[in-house]
Amino acid sequence: MEVFNKKLWGTIFLGPAFLIMGIYLLYPSLQTFLMSFMDRTGSEFVGLENYNYAFTSESMLIAFRNNLLWLIIFTLGTVGLGLIFAILTDKVPYEKLAKSIIFMPMAISFVGAGIIWKFVYTYKPPIFDQIGLLNQIMVLIGKEPKGWLLEGPWVNNIALIYVGIWIWTGFSMVILSAAYKNIPSHLLEAAKVDGANWWQTFRYVVIPELLPTIIVVITSNVIRTFKMFDIIYVMTNGNYGTEVIANRMYKEMFKYRHFGRASAIAVILFILVLPVIIMNIKKMKQENN
Repeated sequence: MEVFNKKLWGTIFLGPAFLIMGIYLLYPSLQTFLMSFMDRTGSEFVGLENYNYAFTSESMLIAFRNNLLWLIIFTLGTVGLGLIFAILTDKVPYEKLAKSIIFMPMAISFVGAGIIWKFVYTYKPPIFDQIGLLNQIMVLIGKEPKGWLLEGPWVNNIALIYVGIWIWTGFSMVILSAAYKNIPSHLLEAAKVDGANWWQTFRYVVIPELLPTIIVVITSNVIRTFKMFDIIYVMTNGNYGTEVIANRMYKEMFKYRHFGRASAIAVILFILVLPVIIMNIKKMKQENN
């Protein structure tokens, strides 16, 4: 009887939460999956036609390529710079000020950051005065101004990825800095006593101790790359070969009003992120055990 009462009270307390999750998470997910097999209006079954479009159309292939580029450069950039800044700021007397400056871009909305950097990258033909900061610097050092957001597929994509790195490096730094400070001091002292130089200490002591945190930061940033939308939408709207999966999904849904294709892209995006989520859950279970 007592066990029954515990289950009853558990159901009463958790029931509303499960109900809300079902309404706002489970039902939309199932509806999106079903819609991915329907036509533009969602009234006729078209089978795998939308998925065929997603994996064969030029625009989607460009989006996949760009997301791969974001995945590699953005993740390496944010985690690498975050780790470097976490270690360097720990050794300066003005640590709090330095970290605040590096973290400051996180306080700006992604739309606001996109607008700021769009002005920085602004290009005018050489016969006109440059109003973009970066091109004005190029002119001052005797170089030709460059269309940073117009020259694809590498220049403009890397320019956009840099904005993402500028924003998210501070986040990576804060997480890695907290982990770095928790490294037992006796390990670092033992390395010094054994005659290890800074590189050996970093490689054989710091990295192994930080590895679980580095994996968490990497997986978080990998998920973030697949959801990247704001910067691209504000700065180029996917033009000039800068399309990414999330931006393409938005266009199919709200610009072309093709609900079937948009739903198929959403399902593909979910499938791409799913392995990373599963890996994170397994990692958390291992740490709890």
